[in-house]
Formats: sequence, structure tokens, C-alpha cells
Amino acid sequence: MAEFTTMLAGLELPMRLGIHPVELAGPQRVILSVWLTADYGDAPLADAIESVVDYDFLREQIRALATRHFNLQETLCEEIARLALVDPRVRRVRVRSCKPDIYPDAAVGCEIERVNPLPRTDFS
Repeated sequence: MAEFTTMLAGLELPMRLGIHPVELAGPQRVILSVWLTADYGDAPLADAIESVVDYDFLREQIRALATRHFNLQETLCEEIARLALVDPRVRRVRVRSCKPDIYPDAAVGCEIERVNPLPRTDFS
């Protein structure tokens, strides 16, 4: 099995995220990272984007999410994981969010890991 982990790390976006009055007043800086563990079967990979998970798609979808308001980082992370698991080659996804500016002395964040419930059987 050709298993690879691809990451989209440190994607910084202004987002409306949170439940406190200061968070509801406007966007804040949110840093997102996503790790995709994909199974590409036994065959050698072709040197072409079609052979692997396209993280450009995932980045654009996450940027589109930034136009919405999320109350919870957990909800945001779940939505990103759902997007990543659309590609059946993705076996596992780990998503981390971080709000670095909430407190003067600490960042707050969330991290989840999800597994694709559907086993991949076609590797063509």
C-alpha cells in the first residue's frame, strides 16, 4: 500500500469564530492545519496531480468556510474533516484550529482526527 500524509499547515484566515461578544463583533485571526493520510494502492504513483489528493481544492473549500460564522472550533474542525473525507483515498484526516489572539498569554485551539468509514477498494 502506498500511504502518504499530505499537510496543509498554518493556513491563516480572518474568521468569525466564537461565542463571546468580542468574537461576535468581527473576524479574528484563525490558524488552521490539516493532515491527510491517503492510500494510493500498490501501484507506483504517476507524477501527475490526478494521482494524489488535490490540496488546492481543500484550501479553497476552507477559505470558503471562512465566510461563515462558527460558534465553536470543534464545529469548524468537523466541517473541514468532512470536506477532506470526500475523496475516498483519504483514510484519515487530522484537523487543528488555533485562535492565537484570544488571550494575551495563551492561544486556544482544537484538534480532531477522523477516519473514512468507507474502505477504498478501487485504486485505479
